[in-house]
Amino acid sequence: MKFIASKNVYNIRNIQTDIYNLYKIDTTKYDLEKKLKTIRIYENIPSIMGQVKKRIVAKNIENKSNARFSYYQDEFDYLISSGITHEVKAVSELKFPLLSSTHKNLLKLYLNDVGILSNLLFKHNIKAIKDSSLSINLGSLYETAVASELKIQGYNLSYYDNRNNGEVDFLIDDYNSLFIIPTEVKSGRGYNTYSALNKLLHNKSVNQAYVFSNERTIKKVNNIIYLPIYFVSFL
Repeated sequence: MKFIASKNVYNIRNIQTDIYNLYKIDTTKYDLEKKLKTIRIYENIPSIMGQVKKRIVAKNIENKSNARFSYYQDEFDYLISSGITHEVKAVSELKFPLLSSTHKNLLKLYLNDVGILSNLLFKHNIKAIKDSSLSINLGSLYETAVASELKIQGYNLSYYDNRNNGEVDFLIDDYNSLFIIPTEVKSGRGYNTYSALNKLLHNKSVNQAYVFSNERTIKKVNNIIYLPIYFVSFL
């Protein structure tokens, strides 16, 4: 509403910055040690999103080689239960429903607002987003947008992580068909490159898959449905 009224991106960014800071201030309900850990995890999410493997690594949170996932369980629980972040749990073996096979110690966290993430990454300069610049990696924005939309639609979020077969961005349960739907999110030219997704199509729990990208075409090839990124709202 603020942008519609003013047409000024600086106004939007100021609001998003305030919201981001308020989320951090809200952790004051914890003691100082837990507060600092929670803020550190939260502040690290944008940089983690820029990595090839976007999952949380416990030893990197405070640069402690002996750190374990369980050390930060309270901090994760707060960020997730408060709605500040969306959790995406790992699955290494496909079995419907996904809840029966999630791996609790492998986790991705996405910010709950793609606008906040875009503010952290690009500040007032919206050219990269507006022009869909191929020279800038927009993958973290695309994935965050998809995670938020799927969560709004009521899906429990998982992702596929298998040492032999690779990784797929999202897995969701389709309760109408009782199948699992693997979903990939692509921001660059290589939107039709995904060896892991092809392997999952041979799994008995999968009968189709989705690929969302910035391509403006809709097509179906070998049970893979290609859709523009904004079509996730209609999934």
